[in-house]
Amino acid sequence: MKKVGIMGGTFNPIHFGHLFLAEDAYEQIGLDEILFMPSKNPPHKQKAELVADEHRVNMVKLAIKDNPHFTFSDMELMREGITYTADTMTILKKENPENEYYFIEGADSLFMMQDWMNPQTIFNLCTIVSSNRDNVEEEKLTRQLEFLKKNFNARIMLLDMPTIQIASANIRNRIASGKSVRYYVPDEVLEYIKENRLYDNMAGE
Repeated sequence: MKKVGIMGGTFNPIHFGHLFLAEDAYEQIGLDEILFMPSKNPPHKQKAELVADEHRVNMVKLAIKDNPHFTFSDMELMREGITYTADTMTILKKENPENEYYFIEGADSLFMMQDWMNPQTIFNLCTIVSSNRDNVEEEKLTRQLEFLKKNFNARIMLLDMPTIQIASANIRNRIASGKSVRYYVPDEVLEYIKENRLYDNMAGE
């Protein structure tokens, strides 16, 4: 059985926090591959917040091109309407029933999953892999893990990795304010942002 990680998000832009999380998941769980899957129209984001799909695709490809176990996927970009994780997992499992899927996310997302569309479907079809990326209190995190396991029979794995405090919104704000984002994103992604003048007039979420 092939063990496949799913790294979703708007990647607006992709940054080292995403890459560190994916690499640690790959190593600690023993994944065979991780799919980097940009969202087209996620339910929690306004479309106006996002730069063009083409730019987000190009930035992801630049960021992962030198890693043989990172793979780009346009699966969610090709779908119309709002992009729901439950639908994505249903399609993946139907097309590749032999694969074992691991959905990778930050600890902040663990506290919202019960409010996602069809959360039970997500928990049925994949194992959730999370890091304490946002420095969540251990007691609070433990309570949430117990809640998800009790109410959804969720399978959740926590990674042992340092907290990485990088957020795409912060990167956009820094660029809009004329501040450096060197060491926040890979060099080739930074050059792409500069060449295409992305986020120059975009701040906030």
